[in-house]
Amino acid sequence: MELISDKKAMREKVMELRGQGRMVGFVPTMGYLHEGHLSLIRAARQENDVVVVSIFVNPLQFGPREDLTDYPRDLERDCRLVEAEGVDYVFHPDEGEMYPRRFLTRVRVEEITEGLCGAFRPGHFEGVTTVVAKLFHIIPAQRAYFGQKDAQQARVISKMVEDLDFDVEIRVCPTVREPDGLAMSSRNIYLSPAERGKACLLYHALEAGRRLIEGGERDAGAVEAAMREVLRKEPEIEVEYLGVYDGRDLRPLRELRGEVLLAVAARVGRARLIDNIPLLLED
Repeated sequence: MELISDKKAMREKVMELRGQGRMVGFVPTMGYLHEGHLSLIRAARQENDVVVVSIFVNPLQFGPREDLTDYPRDLERDCRLVEAEGVDYVFHPDEGEMYPRRFLTRVRVEEITEGLCGAFRPGHFEGVTTVVAKLFHIIPAQRAYFGQKDAQQARVISKMVEDLDFDVEIRVCPTVREPDGLAMSSRNIYLSPAERGKACLLYHALEAGRRLIEGGERDAGAVEAAMREVLRKEPEIEVEYLGVYDGRDLRPLRELRGEVLLAVAARVGRARLIDNIPLLLED
């Protein structure tokens, strides 16, 4: 495995590999890797000749009172993990390499960034799309891998790729969970043992909604009420949003049909956690 920090060298390497007719899979991360990240790497390893992982804590996607300074970092550990999974290259630039002095450009996707997490994290998705657009140019892989846990992010990036004609296939892989259902996240490290026990209620709430829908319920209000009832058991869970959304444009639904997303975001202690369950309903 080779560690590269220079963006010109990284791009030249990927272009050389593509010139040899090799398929390149790319997994962008902010590091402090867990089993969810590793599942993306395994999917990329299975489907491509070469796998590139980026590790970069992107300052543009953090708000002024968010956890940029405290966000967990451990490059040595991350490199051991990805090397064991057969990753070929790790791209680990510093902030100056990604954002030179007087960096003035932003990439913005409208409408689908305004609700859900976008309503609580102003500017977050603009930071995500800007860094991912840069990474797609620095690492011009044929396929890029994202997790379903970050459903809004995956949808926003897919829309950016569609609208701006990026030559990359977006692959969205299933959420990886702890045995009790908690979605794996680098921010789970912030949870105390007591908070960790409460955090799994987010998934239990989503599951309550899914069971209702699979039983034939098509009224979004009834599904949302059932999910909220689960979270009322634990008043220390501070819900930001919880609802039923269209899986494509992410607008709140009244009647359920087609692609449906059950989604929640909540604060448990100092951790902000998100989770979702996608469903495809036949008419």
